[in-house]
Amino acid sequence: MSEVEDKKERETLVQKAKLAEQAERYDDMAEAMKKVVEKFRKLNNEERNLLSVAYKNVVGARRSSWRVISSIESKTDGTEKKQQLAKDYKNKVTTELQEICKDVLHLLDEHLLKEATEDTDSGNESKVFYLKMKGDYYRYLAEVTDEDGAEGKQEVMEKSNKAYKEAYEQALKHMPPTHPIRLGLALNFSVFYYEIMNKPEEACKLAKSAFDQAITELDTLNEDSYKDSTLIMQLLRDNLTLWTSDTQADADDADQQEAN
Repeated sequence: MSEVEDKKERETLVQKAKLAEQAERYDDMAEAMKKVVEKFRKLNNEERNLLSVAYKNVVGARRSSWRVISSIESKTDGTEKKQQLAKDYKNKVTTELQEICKDVLHLLDEHLLKEATEDTDSGNESKVFYLKMKGDYYRYLAEVTDEDGAEGKQEVMEKSNKAYKEAYEQALKHMPPTHPIRLGLALNFSVFYYEIMNKPEEACKLAKSAFDQAITELDTLNEDSYKDSTLIMQLLRDNLTLWTSDTQADADDADQQEAN
């Protein structure tokens, strides 16, 4: 295929993804962006964001379903048949969720992270973005993984932690404290500490540090970045308020705020 034909195919796939997003058909959106990654490997900022939004919604729908079914399963009284039905349905959703996560992790490891190695601002930004995604999708796996699985919960947690740590080290080195990707990473990494690792003190320390450092440099932001950064800072503050509230049970029951 010629360079012109390649360019045309890429534009068509990206256009399909945008159309699917407008129609809120996120599975189709993810499929189009998966093809872009597999064929062209390196994404520009717009394509990167389309990929992230597509899979965030695809996996988000299953995460929401999984939580609802888990709650129903834990409250199901009565017959063994009813309990088994809830359990079987949860297993179905779990399998779907795991397949989506593994799909994303394969794209990241085999294509995107391999291409995000150059030592430039855009290369460093892409690397942090993709490592954050890797941490996120291992975190989603950890939410639904038990110790009996082929890959145990502890192993999945360690992989998530490793990806987040590497991303955060890179972000501290190459990005200002107000950068939306760095802030979003701090937000999700702190949620990982709180929800998955069960380390509320570490979660609060990370979230507070990210918030405080960004506050001191807010006046350096342009209008576009200001909006993105302050939105994530508000989410960091919301989580901190929740995690340090007097009623710990309220924090445990509430949904933590996450970045895309």
